[in-house]
Amino acid sequence: MNFRSIRYVLSRIMLAEAAFMAIPLVVCFIYRDPLWDILSFVITIAALVACGLLISIKASRDGEIFARDGLAIVSLSWIVMSLFGAVPFSIAGATSNYVDSLFETVSGFTTTGASVLPGEVIESLGQGILFWRSFTHWIGGMGVLVFVMAILPMSGAGNMHIMRAEVPGPEVGKLVSKISKTAKILYGIYLAITLAETVVLMICGMNLYDALIHSFGTAGTGGFSNRAASIGYYTNPAIHVSISIFMLIFGVNFNVYYLILLRQFKKAFDNLELKVYFAIVGVSTAIVTANIIRQVGSFGESLNLSFFQVSSLITTTGYSTTNFDTWPNLSKAIVILLMFFGATAGSTGGGFKLSRIIILVKSAIREMKKLVHPHAVSSVRIDKKTVDEDTIHGTFVYFVVYASVLLVSFFLLSADPVSEDPTTSFTAVLSCLNNIGPGLGKIVGPAGNFGTFHFLSKILLTVDMLLGRLEIFPVLMLFAPGMWKRRRSMSKARLAKIYAEDDKRLGE
Repeated sequence: MNFRSIRYVLSRIMLAEAAFMAIPLVVCFIYRDPLWDILSFVITIAALVACGLLISIKASRDGEIFARDGLAIVSLSWIVMSLFGAVPFSIAGATSNYVDSLFETVSGFTTTGASVLPGEVIESLGQGILFWRSFTHWIGGMGVLVFVMAILPMSGAGNMHIMRAEVPGPEVGKLVSKISKTAKILYGIYLAITLAETVVLMICGMNLYDALIHSFGTAGTGGFSNRAASIGYYTNPAIHVSISIFMLIFGVNFNVYYLILLRQFKKAFDNLELKVYFAIVGVSTAIVTANIIRQVGSFGESLNLSFFQVSSLITTTGYSTTNFDTWPNLSKAIVILLMFFGATAGSTGGGFKLSRIIILVKSAIREMKKLVHPHAVSSVRIDKKTVDEDTIHGTFVYFVVYASVLLVSFFLLSADPVSEDPTTSFTAVLSCLNNIGPGLGKIVGPAGNFGTFHFLSKILLTVDMLLGRLEIFPVLMLFAPGMWKRRRSMSKARLAKIYAEDDKRLGE
């Protein structure tokens, strides 16, 4: 383990978070928020800068970073960000205890959108605190380490190991030859679409502050709102449709947008995962519309409600315009399936990822064919490319570990007396592990919140949110026996050989 390089990256993460936190501090001054709101950011920023400078002493940015170093850097960075990010909520009195503050912060950074705050409390908070609450979505959506990589020079395959650990999906590749340039392109696209949505929402009638808040929530596919009724507060259908479309846009693999910028339209749209993504949206919207039309009363309103909620749930954003917990059973079954599926790999959306679903289905079909033709040589192909066996194996392993975490968390949460029924416990865990936000049931549904759970249950769900955002393994590896062993120094020739092997294996 390269502790000096890890300390160096962590120090830069702290300084980056301090810089991010300066923005809501300015918002506090603009809206003349209470003194404790201002002090909450001032104190936290000072602590971040002090700790960042302190741990950077004798740290090195030039040390070699291998796979386990990348896993440790990502996990520790998200934990550190969350621990410090929760401090303003506690100092400002937004929550009653630090566990609640940590839950709210992790929910923000992981773009989950689950909240422990009742609606009336949310609307009573200062503008700076609410801005920070939603801004955590935007920071966590693309990943703060991707941002740091855009400005932090590193050599060799170190950046790639970090990106592989933070960016969701079974495979991660570079858009261009250098990871730092890839990170800049990703953040450039991310920022451009966020600004575009902000402008559109302002045209539709939102003020600048509300437009930014909801653009952050949409961009990070998080779902925090400054309104108790979420998007249902706004009666203008144009706002609902605009946010629906942008949620779907942010649920698409950002590589597609880069290909569009290069005018490689055929390559961009000839993508199986993208086709499956929009097919699921279309079919789900049609079924839910037909299923709730009697309850709602009109086709137009049914279509608007179903399209919004399908877009919100498959992208794991979690915004709502209605209490879908009151929908018929068929629609609620579709809700649970969408919560599990999630968006596409390489997007800001959470969930299991459609690319993994496709790999699992195609692998199952291949195995069935082998039963009929045992000697036939067949492979799993997606977009005319053969999926290597390591990726297939990794997908199956991830599914087993994912299912295990889901079931263990479900049984543990069921022990909480607050959980009224299995549906509440299961969807609460599913929504946190898949970074969605609302579940089903009176407690965790769109009209409820997670505040009534026991503090141990909140800690469990907080861990689930981190596991879901980092796709389990980076967090679990922190507890591996050999993870923290010091690595002996290597010669430059040996190091160059290892980086060359990494480049080849990672498709660079």
